[in-house]
This record gives sequence, structure tokens and C-alpha cells, in this order.
Amino acid sequence: MRLVVAGFVLLSVLTLQAQDPGLLPHTQSDTLLKPGPVKLPYPTADLWSHYNLTGIPDTLQLSDTTAQQAPSPALTDSMLWSHLYKDDFLEERPLTIVGTGDIMLGTNYPNESYLPPGQDCSPILRPVHQVLQSGDLLFGNLEGVFCSEGGSPKKCKDPTKCYVFRMPDHFLSCILETGYDVLSVANNHVNDFGPEGRASTAALLDSAGVAYAGFVTHPWTIFEKGGVTYGFAAFAPNRGCMDLKDYDRAAEITSMLDSMVDVVIISVHGGAEGKDYQHVVRGDEVYLGANRGNIYHFAHTVVDAGADVVFGHGPHVTRAVELYRNRLICYSLGNFATYRRFNLSGPNGIAPIVKVQVDREGGFLQGEVISIYQAGEGGPRIDPAGKATAKLKALTEFDFPDQELVVDSDGILWTR
Repeated sequence: MRLVVAGFVLLSVLTLQAQDPGLLPHTQSDTLLKPGPVKLPYPTADLWSHYNLTGIPDTLQLSDTTAQQAPSPALTDSMLWSHLYKDDFLEERPLTIVGTGDIMLGTNYPNESYLPPGQDCSPILRPVHQVLQSGDLLFGNLEGVFCSEGGSPKKCKDPTKCYVFRMPDHFLSCILETGYDVLSVANNHVNDFGPEGRASTAALLDSAGVAYAGFVTHPWTIFEKGGVTYGFAAFAPNRGCMDLKDYDRAAEITSMLDSMVDVVIISVHGGAEGKDYQHVVRGDEVYLGANRGNIYHFAHTVVDAGADVVFGHGPHVTRAVELYRNRLICYSLGNFATYRRFNLSGPNGIAPIVKVQVDREGGFLQGEVISIYQAGEGGPRIDPAGKATAKLKALTEFDFPDQELVVDSDGILWTR
């Protein structure tokens, strides 16, 4: 194998020098932005030093966000892949899945003062585009509905103190511009404008070719990107959503997806909210009188059934990560892009972007945490202080002290 690679490397260098309803699957193929630079299945420097070639950094860093910049190589990783790795080599390349927390880009209810200036949502996400587009797949939780007008708003005694979210339809363009491939619609805000809000959201996502799941009428989806088939399902303890507390049904859907696709991603929205609920609980979480499920039991149940990555959200704060059966569980990715109407003080205003690298069967290889913060009215910005990374590291060490997964001070996830 190495001799074949060596031959291809030398040839390439010379060349370069010379010049849904019910339980029916909802399927789709590549319609969004192309994935970012691919990563080699083993350190690039090792490859080049083995064949005594030059022009590439001495060390391989997981991403530009945590690495010191190395000199520009004469032959980049992506160039190397484009010229060398075909067929069986490409099939072995690891996958990088990027996960973010809650997304709500502004609401026109109860009035348009809660929308960003000029009703332009693009400045909210643009500062983190480079990070979000650096993987093979991008996931997020859509915390609200796309519904420019109409619907039946949730009843509140005082609408100014009631959190009811209705994003204008044209805000979907910001999701597309950012490159989101798959969204969870299972959460406590998808019902803010009743069945009309859910139907409007589903119709827009369908028309744009964005994969989604979590409604009772749309519990799971299968889609393809970059030659990889993904299965996705989402759960929450809320009306109109797939119930996370029906653990047997969640396992059944996960197992079915596992039998049909390469990689299974599961999303779960649940647990208590706020700074007093940052730890992972081994039991049911009751908040404001409602049972919001046993997230720990749910996550282990779906991994046992075949899930490869579990992304959690709902507490609006960062929670620990766990490696269970060599599958990564992120218990809460916090508030990611939440414009106004959200409490962004203290731990509510910081969150991790998690990049998890898996093999072609979903097994964990390594990962990275990129810290963001939201200031003022909200919108993610890269945090040079790395507060979310430090928080996630501390919570992980406290809640799962005996596991093999390590979160180091630079935000790199690796196994002992």
C-alpha cells in the first residue's frame, strides 16, 4: 500500500511542477456547500517524511482555530487528496462532523424589533463560517420555526415576556449560506405557532434540500453527501415531536437507520435549563413541572442501538461530553446563534462548536472543541479566551472521571 502511495505522490509532484410522512424515509443528495479541506487518515508529515519529500508542515494540526500557523506548503492536503486518493483511498478517509447548539436568528413576534438590523441575518453567522464549513457535515438545532406570518401563537399572559419564536422565511438563506446539511426540529419551540408553523418550516426545508427530522410526521431522514449515507433522527419531550422518553421507540428507529446507512447521528433536546443545570444527571430531569427526560439513559440507549454520534441541546448551557462504546455523546451544545430574547449572561453566553472525526463506520477517532461567545444581542464569535472549552473540560472531568476520553486544555478530544 505504501509503495502505491509513494508512486502516486511522486507522480503528482511531477505533474504539479509541470502544471417523509409517517415512517417513510426522507432522502436527498448533495445540495449544499461542498465540505471543507479533507484530513488525511494518518499524519501528513509522516507520509512526506517517509518518502523524503518536502514542502509540507512538520506537524499536522486538527484545525486552524487551535493551531499555530505553519508555513504554507507547496502541496496542500486537499491538493494531495485530489491528485492521489481515489476509490479505495477515498473510502478510507475519516469523516469530520461539525455540531452546533441552538439556532434562532431573530423573531418577528410579537413585533419586528426583535429582528436584526435591516432584517438581515447574515452577519449573525458569518464570523464563524470558516469553522462551520471545515468538516464534511454540519448539524444544528433549529430553535423555532420559519413562518413569516400566520400560525397560531402560543398563548401568553404578557407576549413581551413570553418566548415565542417565528423567523421570517427569508432567514433560511442564512442557513443555506452557512452550509448546514441537517437540522433538528425536535424542541420546545417548534410548536410556538402550532401546526401551521411546523408545516411552514417543513415545506421550506424540503424546498431548499436541507435534511431535518424530529416531527412526529417526519421522525427520521436518510441523505447522502460526499459518497457517504447518513441516517438522522431527533427527539424531544414536546408535543408534535418524537418523544425522547419513549426509549424503546428511539432504539427501534436508531437500529433501523443503522441497518441502512453508513453513519447514524441522533439529536436529543431535553433536560433542565440554565446555569444551575450544567451537570449530566443519571435520572429524569424535571423543570417547571415538566419531565424533560433522562438524557443519560436516552444517549446510552441509542448508542447501544447503533448511533454513532449523539448531539444534545436544550439546557442552554454547555454540558460534558462522554465516549461510550467508542461513540461520542455531547450532552448539551448550549446557545449557539440566538439573537435577542435569550439569556446570554454567564454560562448561557458561551458554547462549544464540536468537531468529531469518525471512521467510515462511525467509530470515534478524535475531536476538537472551538469556543464561541455571544455578546450584546447575540451571534457567535470565536472566543480567544476559550471559556467554553475550559467549561466543557471541567464538566467532563467531573461528570465522567473514569472514562477514556480526554479533553485537553487546547480543546482536542482524544482517548488515553
